[in-house]
Amino acid sequence: MPSRPDADDPHLGELSEGEILRAILARTAPASHTIIGPGDDAAVIAAPSGTVVATTDTLVHGPDFRLAWSSGYDLGWKSAAVNLADVAAMGARPTALLVALAVPRDLRLSFVESLADGFRDACAALAPGCSVVGGDLTVSDVLTVAVTALGDLEGRVAVTRAGARPGDVVAVAGELGAAARGLAVLFGRFRDGETPVPVDPTQLAEGERAALDAQLRPSPPIGLGPFAAVAGATAMMDISDGLALDARRLAAASGVTIALDGARLGADPTRALAGGEDHALLATFPADSVPAGFRAIGVVRTAGAESLLCDEVPVDISGWDPYRDWDSAAG
Repeated sequence: MPSRPDADDPHLGELSEGEILRAILARTAPASHTIIGPGDDAAVIAAPSGTVVATTDTLVHGPDFRLAWSSGYDLGWKSAAVNLADVAAMGARPTALLVALAVPRDLRLSFVESLADGFRDACAALAPGCSVVGGDLTVSDVLTVAVTALGDLEGRVAVTRAGARPGDVVAVAGELGAAARGLAVLFGRFRDGETPVPVDPTQLAEGERAALDAQLRPSPPIGLGPFAAVAGATAMMDISDGLALDARRLAAASGVTIALDGARLGADPTRALAGGEDHALLATFPADSVPAGFRAIGVVRTAGAESLLCDEVPVDISGWDPYRDWDSAAG
C-alpha cells in the first residue's frame, strides 16, 4: 500500500472500535455460504452437508512473525493460508473465517487495512467463496492475529490422521523445505533488532525470492484437500511443523511406520524433513491410487520399532517448535 500523510493514516489509538471495524469490513468480500455476515452478534454460515469442520490458529508477533519482515498484507495472507490448509487437510472445503485481532494503539490504520486486503486476496486465490465473516477487535501491546476457519465436508467423511494402512503410498502436495529456506534467508541477510535491516527484494536471487514468498505468503494447495478425499485418501494432514515431525504424528495416529524415500524429497532432503511452515498436504492412498497433484514420497508399513524411516534409517529430526528461538530454527 502506498504511503499516505499521517493525517489520513491515524494511529489506531486515535480511532474508535467502530471506525476501525468499518475500515476492515469495507475490504472483506462476501462468502458463498454466508446467511448472515458481519455486523450482528454472530455470523450464520450454511452447512449443506450438515457437518462443520472447525480449526483455529494464532499468530503472535515474535515467535510467529516479525513486523520488520512482514507487511500487513503478508500477515493477512499468511494468517488465512495456514488456517485454510488445516480445513483442507480434513478433506473439507473452506467456507468462512472468523478473525480476532489484538492490536497496539500505535499501529497505523493502513496496516490493518492492508491486513484485511491480505485476508481477502488469500481467500480469493486459495479458497474461492470463503471470506472473513466476523471476529473481534481488542487492544494489546503485542500484535496478535487469531483465526477460526470453518469448512464443509460436502457429504464426505472427514479424512483424519488415523487411517493410514500398511501398503498405502505416502504422498505430498506442495513444496517441502521452501519456507525454511525463506526463514534462513531472513536471518542470514536481514535483521530486525535495534538497528533493523528490512527486506530488500532487489538483493535477492530468483530462488531466494520464491523461498521468501513461501515463508511470508504461503500458497498451500487448498483445493487438493477435497480432491484427495474424493480420490480415496486414507489419512491426511497439513505439514505445518516439518515433514519429519508431522509424518511421525500421522504414523502414531494410524499405528504404522512410515518409510520415506530421500531421493523423492527434493534437492535438500534434510531441509525438507526439518523445515516447518510448508503447509503442504501429507496424505496416504491405496497403492496405484495417488491422484494428480500429489507425488509419492514413501510407503506405509506395519508398525515397527521406529515410526519414521528415511532410506531405511530412523529419522531423529524434530521439526519446527514455536517454543524454540526463531534464530535456532533458521539454521
